[in-house]
Amino acid sequence: MNTILVASNRGPVSFTVSEDGSLSMRRGGGGLVSGLSEVAKELDLLWVCAALSDGDRAAVRQAPGGRLDRAGYDTGALRMLDIPPATFHRAYNAVANSTLWFVHHLLYDTANTPHFDARFRREWESYQSYNAAFAVALAEEAAHGAQVLVQDYHLSLTPAMLRIERPDVSIAHFSHTPWAPPEYFSLLPDDVATELLEGILGADHAGFLTVRWAEAFMDCCEAILGAEVDRDGHTVSHGGRTTRIGVHPLGVDGEALWARASEPDVESHLAALRDQVGDRRLIVRIDRTELSKNIVRGLTAYREFLAAHPEWHGRVVHLAFAYPSRHDLPEYREYTAAVQRCAKEIEDEYATEDWDPLILNVNDDYPRSLAAYRMADVLLVNPIRDGMNLVAKEGPILAPRSVLVLSREAGAAAELGEDALLVNPYDVTATAGALHEGLVMAEEERCRRGARLAAAAAALPPHLWFAEQLAALGWSPGQAR
Repeated sequence: MNTILVASNRGPVSFTVSEDGSLSMRRGGGGLVSGLSEVAKELDLLWVCAALSDGDRAAVRQAPGGRLDRAGYDTGALRMLDIPPATFHRAYNAVANSTLWFVHHLLYDTANTPHFDARFRREWESYQSYNAAFAVALAEEAAHGAQVLVQDYHLSLTPAMLRIERPDVSIAHFSHTPWAPPEYFSLLPDDVATELLEGILGADHAGFLTVRWAEAFMDCCEAILGAEVDRDGHTVSHGGRTTRIGVHPLGVDGEALWARASEPDVESHLAALRDQVGDRRLIVRIDRTELSKNIVRGLTAYREFLAAHPEWHGRVVHLAFAYPSRHDLPEYREYTAAVQRCAKEIEDEYATEDWDPLILNVNDDYPRSLAAYRMADVLLVNPIRDGMNLVAKEGPILAPRSVLVLSREAGAAAELGEDALLVNPYDVTATAGALHEGLVMAEEERCRRGARLAAAAAALPPHLWFAEQLAALGWSPGQAR
């Protein structure tokens, strides 16, 4: 039995089936996975996640009780859940990514969507079943009085379900997304909105990335549940229980990021990009082709910048990395196509024999992204809405003389806004102006802002972010094994 448990949709490893039928394991990327993997070395920590692929399911079926660490894999303590594929698809794609993500990021075209009909009700039942599977697994694995940290919008119902199974454990839930204000959250069916809020209130501690998202959650609890909200005391009381509300602004491990960005594969990409760009100034963006990332408006702003400032023709390049995301959803396939169309229009209008004004790349390549960070003169991060946005934090660490053009709707704006150039993500003309302002900013001012941005970005790296939430549940470092 384990005293600290983490639950998340995606786990620290994934499996693929080779042609000969054997399984190969790959470690996951991202700040959360790497940060928790470091913490796991020091703690009695069990990770519970879902099997996402056929390879994952094959590995789980060969492992006793889904415990991959007991099947000979070097994963750390890990239990992977083999949730039926149809149930997983409905819970993950139809509810988590096509409904909850859209609500929290305010993405609906409300004249046409959403439709909460009989089909949605079947999908919601799958989301309930998916969350229940996590609650049962956590209840089975947790030692008496254990601390359980449940991650993100995929598992909003799990805390309340686990509370019923195991009232002795301490539970935290963390939301990595924004939280919608009550008038938008109320797009959801009343019973669904209630169940989601009460699900998270099953936790002892509910964590958010910024004060803004925490306050929106409390507003929803007050407006929809009639809960008692103490904003000064940061608590929500409902149904005979009180949940503490915390703000934990996830940051970047600067030393680890620089170590990775100094490896030979990154240096190789750096040399190739320098050959491609020459001595021109460089505007960089690095995103998934996710609807909330606002890539099309960013490209349109660059186009407007070129139109307004012909003196920059031939002297600047926009390096735009837009990596594939959720291509099983039609909205995302259409958005990727729109990004590519917009990029082609810029090329057709401005490219010359010796100047390529825009380099768009849609093939995921992390080392190349790190190289681009290091070269950036201006980093454009203009999401419609974002829980945090770690690109806005990674960039200043790897290029402390670059200028950050940042959407005021990104969670990162709460910490970085004073030293970034803040923009309204819907205002293309203002964003174009900010790109120009960033390019002409004096070197001394760049460095002054950049140093403060880098310090803020690294203020709460993943291992400290995780420790803060454990501390909120009463854990102390003396409990490490």
